[in-house]
Amino acid sequence: MKTSDFDYNLPEELIAQTPVEPRDHSRLLVYNREDKSIQHLHFYDLPGFLKKGDVLVVNETKVIPARLLGEKEDTGVPVEILLLKRLEKDVWEGLVRPGRRLKPGTFCTFGHGLLRAEIIDNAPDGGRKVRFHYDGVFEEILDQLGQMPLPPYIHEKLQDKTRYQTVYAKQEGSAAAPTAGLHFTPELMEKIREMGVEIVPVLLHVGLGTFRPVKVEDLSEHHMHVEHYEVTPEAAEKINKARRNGGRCICVGTTSVRTLESASGEDDLVRAESGDTGIFITPGYRFHAVDALVTNFHLPQSTLLMLISALMGREEALRVYEEAVKERYRFFSFGDAMMIL
Repeated sequence: MKTSDFDYNLPEELIAQTPVEPRDHSRLLVYNREDKSIQHLHFYDLPGFLKKGDVLVVNETKVIPARLLGEKEDTGVPVEILLLKRLEKDVWEGLVRPGRRLKPGTFCTFGHGLLRAEIIDNAPDGGRKVRFHYDGVFEEILDQLGQMPLPPYIHEKLQDKTRYQTVYAKQEGSAAAPTAGLHFTPELMEKIREMGVEIVPVLLHVGLGTFRPVKVEDLSEHHMHVEHYEVTPEAAEKINKARRNGGRCICVGTTSVRTLESASGEDDLVRAESGDTGIFITPGYRFHAVDALVTNFHLPQSTLLMLISALMGREEALRVYEEAVKERYRFFSFGDAMMIL
């Protein structure tokens, strides 16, 4: 398959710049794979498509304020470090700007010296390994100095940091939010639980590799970046038991899909495990653990659009996206949602 097979026309004004308030008042397009029907609703209508015995799988990763703006210590040149992955206590892998000036041995300073960064080595894809020097608690300093790493297509400043966090986020480590979960409110989640639907947390720390453009035309040549994931014994047991008893496993977001598909195999059972995954799901893939999906609308030619095309068929995915554009849905991270049944 070719990258260009997953292109579609998106007017720029449909790229959402700010989140909807309240969270669950975003729109919801519901697509049924059996009869290929489309319904136009709102996210608060989601419980109407769930039933007792189903499990709703959510990614409880928490976004860190990973974007640091400071200056090169010796020259005062403005610099930016975007943290991607903690390698050990004070050593991180990240992206830096300007890359040509931030070579190993360079020091940068942030918050008038509250935090210092030493570039210690080069990392894959133009990144750097960085060691931080500070007094106090790193997480508290990062929360004070760092900014939320919003995607480049969002041009407006985020007024409330919590709006780029799901209400169930717990474990810090992501450079981007699992955005399908941004639509949930505590009240909506409680309503779902009262129906007899179990909400099961898993973990995948989202890296920027998920959102990087595919730079090759032949998909077999594309290399996915790896991300850390975890499925607990309790989560695996709940998902397997629900499916065994006729319930569905409904994933919230493509990150939850990639977690479960990384932790399952040909026997269609989810295993309790943790590790790094670079799973790349494209049309022709047979899903082992996922029965339905709640997701946002994704970028043209992206690996995420390829994943949903594997679930609903490429031509159907593009047809539904064309309908969403016609109906003026809001796209991408702060946009509206789709449910694939």
